[in-house]
Amino acid sequence: MNEFYNFYINKEEPNKSCLLALRSIILAQDNNITETQKYGMPCFCYKKKMFCYLWTDKKTTEPYILMVEGNHLDHPKLEKGDRSRMKIFRVNPNQDLPLETIETILQKALDLYRNGIIKLKE
Repeated sequence: MNEFYNFYINKEEPNKSCLLALRSIILAQDNNITETQKYGMPCFCYKKKMFCYLWTDKKTTEPYILMVEGNHLDHPKLEKGDRSRMKIFRVNPNQDLPLETIETILQKALDLYRNGIIKLKE
């Protein structure tokens, strides 16, 4: 657990609190979500399949949730940019988290796995 917390603890406020809140929100969405670390960033898996990451924008330093299967998700708040597979949801750490929007996006993403659109390793 300490290796996971190093990512959060080393962040400046308000990003630290925002990222920790996002972590809690993600983990609360389903009992099958686990946390690991990939590429130096927190990675959340659904039944051992990568589902989303937490990271901060290099230019703005603001947090975002990176949805691994973003190309399957259609939501106006998700940004594709020049990514072929993933999309991101930006979060302003100086404002209240848009909890309903975050949970909607996370649940839509989880449904991709639950409904077999994204195959799980059995």
